Amino acid sequence: MSESNTAHDNELAARFRPIFARIAEGTVERERRRALAQEPIRWLKEAGFGTLRIPRSEGGLGATLPQLFQLLTELAEADSNLPQALRAHFAFVEDRLNQPDSEERKRWFRRFIDGELVGSGWSEIGNLKLGEVLTKVAPAEEGWLLDGEKFYSTGTLYADWIDVYAQRTDNGRDVIALVNTHQAEVERDDDWDGFGQRLTGSGTTRFKRARVDRTHVYDFSERFRYQTAFYQHVLLSTLAGIGRAVTRDAAKSVAARKRIYSHGNAPQVKQDVQVLQVVGQISSWAWSVEATVQRATQSLQLAFDVHQQGGDDAQIREANVQAELEAAKAQVIASDLIPRAATELFNALGASDTRVSKALDRHWRNARTVASHNPVIYKTRNVGDWEVNGQEPTFIWQIGNGE
Repeated sequence: MSESNTAHDNELAARFRPIFARIAEGTVERERRRALAQEPIRWLKEAGFGTLRIPRSEGGLGATLPQLFQLLTELAEADSNLPQALRAHFAFVEDRLNQPDSEERKRWFRRFIDGELVGSGWSEIGNLKLGEVLTKVAPAEEGWLLDGEKFYSTGTLYADWIDVYAQRTDNGRDVIALVNTHQAEVERDDDWDGFGQRLTGSGTTRFKRARVDRTHVYDFSERFRYQTAFYQHVLLSTLAGIGRAVTRDAAKSVAARKRIYSHGNAPQVKQDVQVLQVVGQISSWAWSVEATVQRATQSLQLAFDVHQQGGDDAQIREANVQAELEAAKAQVIASDLIPRAATELFNALGASDTRVSKALDRHWRNARTVASHNPVIYKTRNVGDWEVNGQEPTFIWQIGNGE
């Protein structure tokens, strides 16, 4: 994006930080009641959050990738469910940015400027083989008909559209189908039963001959090249935001705590050197993760820039490899340090801080759930294989039953 098409940090901060503060005020209550964040999502939509990456010339806010992920980190500090709920939306916007300019692309941008959002429908469970796709899209007289069921459809309960991974019945090709949620043939259930990230708007989605416009089905092979690293960065930003929230709650709780132990080190907890050491450790871990994540976003921006500037295949591939490797390294660090910080938090507090009313356990539960996406052991192996053997990392993978 040109300079005139990009946003400035202070503009974005002034626009969204007050909204993040409002969102944070209700996070604990939503967690306790398991209440979906419909109102916070509405605030974000009304402020144009979904248009962050759309160029200013197209009516969006023109944020760079580092700016996007920094804002997602700050949003995750307020409520870690929300960046993940918007993960599919920002990925689809990024995909459109990587496609040639066209009237169809402009239509999508206008929908997002009007506040529409995209959710995800990729994962399937049940008796399916590795790489098998049970959700099918079939040609119809005026477009396509979609049938199937998706599990863990992140963000779908907040969305107007669903980015569905499916297979064409006519030629067997794996495709993306964009289906509108505002039809009876799309059923969405809030049945995600994970112990963390419970308000991401995920759950089971069923398609029963759902209508899909003719232009809303395209080959999966056409997706933007750095998509795997991009998806991972949303999770990384979420972990970085959880780290900020743990630091905030640790400092606030210690400063306010009155009860002390007879074998402590000071007449007030906030003066106890061992407790201060715990808070300092948490803050340092959180800072290092955020710094690592922001460093890795630079390579993601480079992958976008090389594509936009018409780089050749070798340049594009080199940039994509670098982006994937740096996302993997950041995942290794964040997946270790943020759950540790969320556990260490309780060493600065007392048994009374385990009460459900405080919901401080949500930090560990949410961090552990986010860190369980895209197994980190394989990312560590990929990094090592690159360093030793020059083997490129895994860009696209599938999941299903083994032999």
